[in-house]
Amino acid sequence: MEEKKSSTLKNLITVLVSIAIAGLFLWLALRGLDFDKIKGSLQKANYLWVAFAAVFGVSAYWFRAIRWNLLLEPMGHKISNTNSLWSLSFGYLMNLTIPRSGEVARSTALYGVEKVPVDKSFGTIILERVVDLVCMGIFALLTLIFKYDALLAFYKAATQQKNQTTPKSDSNITYIILGCVVFILILLLVFRKSLQKLSIYNKVIDFGKGIIEGLKSILTLEQKGKFILYTAGIWICYFFASYLVCFALPETSNFTPADGCFILVVGTLGMIIPASGGIGAFNLAMKFGFTALFISMGKDAVEGGELGLAYSFITLPLQILIMLVMGLISIPMLARNRKI
Repeated sequence: MEEKKSSTLKNLITVLVSIAIAGLFLWLALRGLDFDKIKGSLQKANYLWVAFAAVFGVSAYWFRAIRWNLLLEPMGHKISNTNSLWSLSFGYLMNLTIPRSGEVARSTALYGVEKVPVDKSFGTIILERVVDLVCMGIFALLTLIFKYDALLAFYKAATQQKNQTTPKSDSNITYIILGCVVFILILLLVFRKSLQKLSIYNKVIDFGKGIIEGLKSILTLEQKGKFILYTAGIWICYFFASYLVCFALPETSNFTPADGCFILVVGTLGMIIPASGGIGAFNLAMKFGFTALFISMGKDAVEGGELGLAYSFITLPLQILIMLVMGLISIPMLARNRKI
C-alpha cells in the first residue's frame, strides 16, 4: 500500500512539474508578441493543407508499428501489425499524461496482447530511439548544408533566451550529476557480492540483459532492406506532416523543402523537452525557428516569431489530436485482444 502511494505521489509530482515547464515555456513564447496578429493568421489559414498533414502523421504510426515487428522477429516474436499499432498508440497517449512514460506503457500493452517480455520489447524501443537519432542527424546535416544562416540565428536566439532565464550556477549541475553517477557505479562494484544475494538485484540484471537482447536484434534482422525502407517512410511522413502546414499560412506558403527540413529539426528539438504534450516547448522552438528563418531571408524577425507561433498553434494541436484519437481507440482494441 505504501509503495502504491509513493508511486502515485511520484507520478503526481512528475505531472505537476511537466505542466509547470509547459506553462513557463508557453509564457516565454507568448511574451512580447501581438496575439491579434497571430489570431489573424490562424483565421486566414487554409486547413485543407492541415488535413493532408494529418494523413502523413497517422501514416507514420503505421510505418513505425510495422518496423517494430521487424525488430521483434529475431527474438522469436511474430506479432500482428494491428496489436503493434495499438500498443504504440497507447504509449503515445500515456506520454500526454506523464512525459516519457509511453515507452514502458507501450511495452506493457504489447505484453498484454502478445506476451512479448517487457524487457525485450523495451530494448527494441531504445534501439528505435537510437535509429531515430541517426535520422534526426541526417536532417540536421541537410539543414546545416542548406540553411546554415537560419540554424546559426536559431542557436543565437535560443542561447540568448537561456541566458536570460537560467542562473549561471546551473552550468555546474551537469558535473554534479556526472559525479553522482560515477559514485553510484563505484558503490555497485564494491558491494557487488552483497547485492547479488538480493532478489531485486537479480531482477534488475535480468531486465538489463533483456534490454541488451532487444538492442542486439538489429544485428540479426532478416529483412534489413524493409527496415531501412520503413525507417525512411517514418521520417518522410514526419517531414511532410510538418512541411505541409506551412502551405496553410499565406505568409509561409513559399517555404522551400530546405525550410521544411529546418522546421522539422527545430520542432523535434522542442519536443525533446519534458513538457506535457510538448506544450510551450514546441511553441517556443517554433517562435525561435521562424524568427531565424525570417532573419536569414532578410525579413522582419518579429513577424517571423508571430508566424512561428501561429504555425505551432496549428501543428501542435494536430499532433495532440492524433495522439488522443489513436490512443483512445487503442484502449478498447487492446482490451479486446488481450490474452489471459
